[in-house]
Amino acid sequence: AVAVKVLPAHMSSSPELRQRIEREAKTISQLSHPHICMLHDVGHQDGTDYLVMEFLEGETLADRLAKGALPVDQALKIGIEIAGALEAAHRSGIVHRDLKPANVMITKDGVKLLDFGLAKAFSSVSPESVTSAETAQKDLTREGIIVGTVQYMAPEQLEGKEADARTDIFALGTVLYEMTTSKKAFSG
Repeated sequence: AVAVKVLPAHMSSSPELRQRIEREAKTISQLSHPHICMLHDVGHQDGTDYLVMEFLEGETLADRLAKGALPVDQALKIGIEIAGALEAAHRSGIVHRDLKPANVMITKDGVKLLDFGLAKAFSSVSPESVTSAETAQKDLTREGIIVGTVQYMAPEQLEGKEADARTDIFALGTVLYEMTTSKKAFSG
């Protein structure tokens, strides 16, 4: 069983949407981690672009949070698994840029980080130097364009500046807050 993510023919005329699905395929193909959704295949047939991905049973963290806050031990377990997935992406020079509860799937085997469609390459840095990391533009998105979900975006994203590992760490903090309080860290 697999999951197929498609960009229907009527939407494939949008260069931005086609670029997003291509970027997601390229990004995920560089990553292998137990808490990142696996890509099996990518293709184009009869005007439809598609990704064949790991089939996941469970619910999104957003759906779970609609029922209320998580117990602290469960929030910590999920947070640690998300952090592990982000660390793997960061070590590969990839920043997710759209970490939010809707992009985290809770399965019986743990969490899976989804949707790398807004991901961006950056200069890989060691954990010791993450606070002073320089970013490197790799033409995955246009400079000055704000991408992401506002309530989870780091200040530099909101200002249209370069994103790096710190951007995802900020978003992780907002997700952890939401897991333990059942409220978004920022309402606007």
